[in-house]
Amino acid sequence: MLLAVVGVALLLNLVGGATAKAKGLADDFTKLVIAGDTDAAYDDFLDPALQDKLSKEEFAAGVQSLKLDGTCKPSYNDLKVSTENGNNAADVAGVISCDGKEVDLAYRFDGNKDMKMINIKLRPKA
Repeated sequence: MLLAVVGVALLLNLVGGATAKAKGLADDFTKLVIAGDTDAAYDDFLDPALQDKLSKEEFAAGVQSLKLDGTCKPSYNDLKVSTENGNNAADVAGVISCDGKEVDLAYRFDGNKDMKMINIKLRPKA
């Protein structure tokens, strides 16, 4: 019985830690995007495979087209984490709310120690 309790506590701690890490990654990335620091967002968060598909210039132009400003605040309404064979994955979805507009966001992070973004969606809410 004691082993079962310890096992459940350990599992909850691992899942909670992974969830907090995923939310932290999403927050840090989104803050850079809102601030217009696309170079740091691109270099520090995007996986090299995603960088091969999306140039730094395309990424910057896409972010600039959203016209984000200091009134913008992110909120995450869906956050799922999983671990398989030591590899962590996190799917984060939500909205960046600004004065007069909203931007849908969806990120997927993947990796073992340093999770990097492997998929991104940022587009004006319809």
